[in-house]
Amino acid sequence: MSGPTSNPDWNGSGSSAYGTFPRPRLSSNQSRTSYDSSTVHSNGGDVSPKRMPSRHIEFRKYLKRPHLTESQRTLSDALRAAKSREEQETLLPDDDHAGSDGCFNGVGEPLGPRDVFTPYPHSNLKVYYNIHRIRRLILAVIEDPYTTEQLREPRMNILIVKPLVDRLYDEEDISIVYCLLVNRMQFLREQQFQQHHRTVDLTRANLCELVAMKVLRRHDEESTGKPGLLHLAQILVAPFQPFQGAPDERCPPRHVSEYQGQGDYEGKLTALEVAIVSESKVLLSSSGSQKVIDAVYRGRIVYTPTTFIDIIPDHYKHKPISLYDPRKAPLLNQYRLMVPRTRNIIEVVQFIILLALYSWCMSVRKDHFLTNAEIIFILYGGGWVLDELISCLEHGWEVHTQELWAFLDVTFAGIFLIYFSMRVHGWVVGNDETGRQALDVLAIASPILFPRIAFNLMPENMLFIALRAMVKEFTALSLIAIWCFGGFLLALKWLSISNPEVGYEDSPNSITISKWMLWIWFGLDGQGIDEAPGFHEILGPILMVIYAFIGNTLFLTVLVSILSNTFSKIAADATAEIQFRRAVLTFEGVKSDSLFAYRPPFNLLAFVILLPLKFLLTPRWFHKINITAVRVLNFPILLAIAYHERAALWKPSRRQSLSGPGPSKRSTWLFDSDFWGKWKRMSPHADLQAVFEEEPPNDVVQRIEEEDDLEDAILENSFAATAGADRRSISPGSAMTRRRRLSSVWPGSAS
Repeated sequence: MSGPTSNPDWNGSGSSAYGTFPRPRLSSNQSRTSYDSSTVHSNGGDVSPKRMPSRHIEFRKYLKRPHLTESQRTLSDALRAAKSREEQETLLPDDDHAGSDGCFNGVGEPLGPRDVFTPYPHSNLKVYYNIHRIRRLILAVIEDPYTTEQLREPRMNILIVKPLVDRLYDEEDISIVYCLLVNRMQFLREQQFQQHHRTVDLTRANLCELVAMKVLRRHDEESTGKPGLLHLAQILVAPFQPFQGAPDERCPPRHVSEYQGQGDYEGKLTALEVAIVSESKVLLSSSGSQKVIDAVYRGRIVYTPTTFIDIIPDHYKHKPISLYDPRKAPLLNQYRLMVPRTRNIIEVVQFIILLALYSWCMSVRKDHFLTNAEIIFILYGGGWVLDELISCLEHGWEVHTQELWAFLDVTFAGIFLIYFSMRVHGWVVGNDETGRQALDVLAIASPILFPRIAFNLMPENMLFIALRAMVKEFTALSLIAIWCFGGFLLALKWLSISNPEVGYEDSPNSITISKWMLWIWFGLDGQGIDEAPGFHEILGPILMVIYAFIGNTLFLTVLVSILSNTFSKIAADATAEIQFRRAVLTFEGVKSDSLFAYRPPFNLLAFVILLPLKFLLTPRWFHKINITAVRVLNFPILLAIAYHERAALWKPSRRQSLSGPGPSKRSTWLFDSDFWGKWKRMSPHADLQAVFEEEPPNDVVQRIEEEDDLEDAILENSFAATAGADRRSISPGSAMTRRRRLSSVWPGSAS
């Protein structure tokens, strides 16, 4: 860090997307983050004895602290971050100007009427230019392979990562994170077919993710409160198109579907979706990303997602990215059915109903005719499979399969379709045997349905997260083994046919030989080795023994090693894996298709009725009919959601107490009652929680801030001394080489 600098010359006011505020003017030789901590305190503390005009005191709260890493943050930085998190989660102000649907931008500006389709607000951003600019920078600075740990080392951070962040960060351009993730996907794609640059391309991809994480963190540090939360949401869930801002001769032809009705939003992707597809777990596990993901999951932030295909789209009212106030929203708000947390609860209940109907159907099954239980199960199961189908179409197969239990849902959907086809075929042709076999096919769905409920109830359990990855590896290895061991099967079959002592008719069939090979593979029985001379006196035993060594010893050892390695990798970074699955669950939960608002089996009825109406009615009348049907069919659910969110969506703000502890003004009657207070104090650990329920008095806060100012000065001086020592320890030759390389792309960066 640099030493004390002269006081900045304050002049004029700056503006951002969330309001107008005073902004300092810096001299040419003064860094944007090099304010003198001894002159002005960012936490709103008192001014030091240095002389400062009174108008500077008025603007001191807008000063920003230097961008310190987590290990270099001062006490005031941590306090400010904690207060910012509390502001983002507390109750919305009463004097906001929210719209009739409870949505507003967080700074008191009305969002306008909802009867007009919201135009695309980011058309001025040069996404195409940023993508290729970032690619040139990454190619210039990375020529050798590095691991992720090496990229995070202090020296690499000073020489490569921090200059990139400083170069790319722009508080007005929210597309930088998206462009970095697009480049990460491209480097990962090039890694697959450019073998001579494989490790280098992986390093470049990891660097793109690391820089994106740090750019997002800087946005998080410089944007506080609810406007800051909204700004982070704009970065992660605002849609962009890679060719936005490109020359006309470079833009491919776009086919905008009037049926989908997404207008300028069609064909665009969000940074959150690109991060999920590219498995950017470092970015998604960062505090800024999790802050937005949690707000979207709970429904504090609402937006209209861009989708690949909607079977019955209803985009007559397009919701921009905004904060949601349930107190000013309509009581029956059908859009709250698409909140990820609400939809997750609804899906769990729907699956429990499906599991109950399945058990009822199989327990009273009749092979020759349909029972009432089977008819109900067919209707409800058909609606559930339709819901799974439109989930696959919503954001594409690649995103949907990232969900933890997607492989179980897809497997059951396939079993149900086979069962239903066989049952209908047997009923049409009058073949009772086909109907019986259809129920036998349905019976094998039991190992799929019963474990699936555990995945829903414990989605963050490491066993299930690792099990999903290991099942994928096991399936791939098993298919390879079956393919390779098929040659042994053909060789043994042909040897038995050519054996004159056995003959063609007496030779064992392929199923019998496969059974013997399978038993040897898993070490269950050695009958195949005993029968080997029947194929050929010499070659038969040789083939069987070789297969036993390869299958039972070599292949199973490799399989166990690969699965152990997969589990150890996931367990080593358990937090990132859990947060990545949470991001997938949140992104998948924000739905757009109208069919998601109808519960099975009513979605089948909606599909039959609303699909023809989509072509017959105007968008306005189709929207009215759709929301009326949704509110009628979901009336109890919408009432329960409205009651719960008005009480629990936002945390009540803690009152600034001056005279001591007492009940909060925003507390409900339940928490104000004497009985509940006495019940809470019966615990021996009640004081551990009660000490945080009220803010400390002002005199205590003032004393803490005065001591924090002294600690900040000590820590900053210590950091300056440490940074100087680190700079002296860097090899001059390597630093000079790096500067020469950077100067070819970044003019003036070598000085």
